[in-house]
Amino acid sequence: MLVQLQYLRAIAALMVVYFHAILQLAKVNPAVDATAFIYGETGVDIFFVLSGFVMWLTTSGRAMSPVDFARRRIKRIVPLYWLATLFSAAVALVAPSLLKSTVFDLPHLIASLFFLPWINPADPSMIVPVIVPGWTLNYEMFFYFVFALLLPLQEVRRIPAMFAIFAVILIACRLLPDTTATRFYGEPIILEFLAGVVLGWLYRQKMLLPTRWAWAALALGFAFLFINEALMRPESRFYAWGIPAIFILYGAVSIDFSRLPVIGWLNYLGDCSYSIYITHAFTLAFLRIAADRLPIGILQQPVLFVIFSLVLSSIGGAVIHEITTPRRKVAMVSRPPA
Repeated sequence: MLVQLQYLRAIAALMVVYFHAILQLAKVNPAVDATAFIYGETGVDIFFVLSGFVMWLTTSGRAMSPVDFARRRIKRIVPLYWLATLFSAAVALVAPSLLKSTVFDLPHLIASLFFLPWINPADPSMIVPVIVPGWTLNYEMFFYFVFALLLPLQEVRRIPAMFAIFAVILIACRLLPDTTATRFYGEPIILEFLAGVVLGWLYRQKMLLPTRWAWAALALGFAFLFINEALMRPESRFYAWGIPAIFILYGAVSIDFSRLPVIGWLNYLGDCSYSIYITHAFTLAFLRIAADRLPIGILQQPVLFVIFSLVLSSIGGAVIHEITTPRRKVAMVSRPPA
């Protein structure tokens, strides 16, 4: 794997943790107005573009059946997500006061386990599963489903077919009666996966940016991701946040990171990024409860609360990653041939 992909995974996961930590501050210390510091939601857009890129990179030039592809994705995604979902549902059933955005509802739980969009019983304005950040996995699994269906096609026809399928889906969701499914799958955020697939094709064709331009694209991508998140509403994210994410990934993969020192801890957090993403909601809930009950106000301090959130979410994700990942040696860094 390219080490820069690991870095981007880690950065995207920590961006999301930061975003949710800032949102928690209002519950921890209502006197603090942190609305000016709400950033990081765009980590999801980096994840989506990355996902499309990696799926193309890991299947291009290889014979892989839809069943084999699905088996690998299920093995990667489902066990930890189901465990976290069932645990959260059990807490909602036994101690509902501990959770703020989750209530126990059996149809909601079943839909969550099967990655189906469902209105959150605790907040009807949101189409989210039991694990609220898991809404992204509903899109991920949908993308994997479409991607798997196209694997039997000749490789040269897969991307045009994916363009056509996504176009039909988006148009159909606009024309069909308004339902939870049409609202969810009709969001053009799904185009970010397609953009990642196209970047994967460009990478395989060695159609990359010159190094100087690649660094500029990487820097501008992050700059505009930050600026656009402040200026643009989430409804515009597929272009306002998605395009900077495309610049970030295209710039990163165009740079030969094998010539640079490896940032070991960031590389490792890239390995742990999925675990961090899935479990950080529990870490933040723990910190919120601790802040309410500790006799000292250390966790009411905004900066300290955010730091604790980032550090403990990383540690918690790393622990879960070590527990749930089979021990095997994998070369994660792209190195030049000897």
